Amino acid sequence: MQLLALTTELTGLAIQHVGVLAADQAPEPEDVKAGWTAFVGFLLLIAALALLGWSLTKQLRRTEANRKAGVFGPVDDEVDRRADHHADDDVPPPSGQA
Repeated sequence: MQLLALTTELTGLAIQHVGVLAADQAPEPEDVKAGWTAFVGFLLLIAALALLGWSLTKQLRRTEANRKAGVFGPVDDEVDRRADHHADDDVPPPSGQA
Protein backbone atom coordinates (compact mmCIF):
# COMPACT_ATOMS: atom_id res chain seq x y z
CA MET A 1 0.00 0.00 0.00
CA GLN A 2 2.85 2.35 0.81
CA LEU A 3 4.49 1.55 -2.53
CA LEU A 4 1.32 2.55 -4.36
CA ALA A 5 1.15 5.86 -2.48
CA LEU A 6 4.84 6.52 -3.19
CA THR A 7 4.41 5.72 -6.87
CA THR A 8 1.38 8.01 -7.13
CA GLU A 9 3.26 10.84 -5.41
CA LEU A 10 6.32 10.43 -7.66
CA THR A 11 4.13 10.37 -10.76
CA GLY A 12 2.43 13.58 -9.64
CA LEU A 13 5.78 15.25 -9.06
CA ALA A 14 7.06 14.17 -12.46
CA ILE A 15 3.97 15.58 -14.17
CA GLN A 16 4.37 18.88 -12.31
CA HIS A 17 8.06 19.03 -13.28
CA VAL A 18 7.27 18.49 -16.96
CA GLY A 19 4.57 21.16 -16.79
CA VAL A 20 7.00 23.68 -15.28
CA LEU A 21 9.64 22.89 -17.92
CA ALA A 22 7.11 23.28 -20.72
CA ALA A 23 5.93 26.61 -19.36
CA ASP A 24 9.48 27.95 -18.92
CA GLN A 25 10.78 27.00 -22.37
CA ALA A 26 8.07 28.37 -24.64
CA PRO A 27 9.45 29.95 -27.84
CA GLU A 28 8.77 33.57 -28.69
CA PRO A 29 5.97 34.17 -31.22
CA GLU A 30 8.40 35.64 -33.79
CA ASP A 31 10.53 32.46 -33.56
CA VAL A 32 7.66 30.20 -34.64
CA LYS A 33 6.72 30.00 -38.30
CA ALA A 34 5.18 27.48 -40.63
CA GLY A 35 7.70 25.73 -42.82
CA TRP A 36 7.59 24.34 -46.32
CA THR A 37 8.96 21.01 -45.11
CA ALA A 38 5.95 20.41 -42.88
CA PHE A 39 3.57 21.50 -45.64
CA VAL A 40 5.14 19.07 -48.12
CA GLY A 41 4.98 16.32 -45.51
CA PHE A 42 1.31 17.11 -44.94
CA LEU A 43 0.62 16.89 -48.68
CA LEU A 44 2.45 13.57 -48.85
CA LEU A 45 0.31 12.22 -46.02
CA ILE A 46 -2.84 13.31 -47.87
CA ALA A 47 -1.59 11.61 -51.04
CA ALA A 48 -0.80 8.41 -49.10
CA LEU A 49 -4.28 8.42 -47.56
CA ALA A 50 -5.90 8.91 -50.97
CA LEU A 51 -3.83 6.04 -52.39
CA LEU A 52 -4.84 3.74 -49.54
CA GLY A 53 -8.52 4.64 -50.00
CA TRP A 54 -8.34 3.99 -53.74
CA SER A 55 -6.60 0.65 -53.17
CA LEU A 56 -9.13 -0.41 -50.52
CA THR A 57 -12.05 0.42 -52.82
CA LYS A 58 -10.46 -1.53 -55.66
CA GLN A 59 -9.86 -4.58 -53.46
CA LEU A 60 -13.40 -4.51 -52.04
CA ARG A 61 -14.89 -4.36 -55.55
CA ARG A 62 -12.68 -7.25 -56.66
CA THR A 63 -13.64 -9.29 -53.60
CA GLU A 64 -17.35 -8.67 -54.17
CA ALA A 65 -17.04 -9.71 -57.84
CA ASN A 66 -15.18 -12.87 -56.83
CA ARG A 67 -17.79 -13.67 -54.18
CA LYS A 68 -20.58 -13.34 -56.74
CA ALA A 69 -18.58 -15.51 -59.17
CA GLY A 70 -18.45 -18.26 -56.54
CA VAL A 71 -14.72 -18.17 -55.87
CA PHE A 72 -15.30 -18.43 -52.11
CA GLY A 73 -17.94 -21.13 -52.37
CA PRO A 74 -21.61 -21.18 -53.30
CA VAL A 75 -23.43 -17.86 -53.11
CA ASP A 76 -26.42 -17.83 -50.79
CA ASP A 77 -29.17 -15.97 -52.66
CA GLU A 78 -31.16 -15.48 -49.45
CA VAL A 79 -28.27 -13.53 -47.92
CA ASP A 80 -28.08 -11.36 -51.05
CA ARG A 81 -31.82 -10.66 -50.95
CA ARG A 82 -31.68 -9.76 -47.25
CA ALA A 83 -28.71 -7.47 -47.85
CA ASP A 84 -30.47 -5.76 -50.76
CA HIS A 85 -33.70 -5.47 -48.78
CA HIS A 86 -31.90 -4.02 -45.76
CA ALA A 87 -30.01 -1.55 -47.93
CA ASP A 88 -33.34 0.00 -48.95
CA ASP A 89 -34.23 0.56 -45.27
CA ASP A 90 -37.61 -1.03 -45.93
CA VAL A 91 -37.44 -3.48 -43.07
CA PRO A 92 -40.72 -5.27 -42.33
CA PRO A 93 -41.94 -5.32 -38.71
CA PRO A 94 -41.01 -8.38 -36.66
CA SER A 95 -43.46 -11.26 -36.81
CA GLY A 96 -46.36 -10.89 -34.39
CA GLN A 97 -46.61 -7.13 -34.86
CA ALA A 98 -48.66 -5.43 -37.52
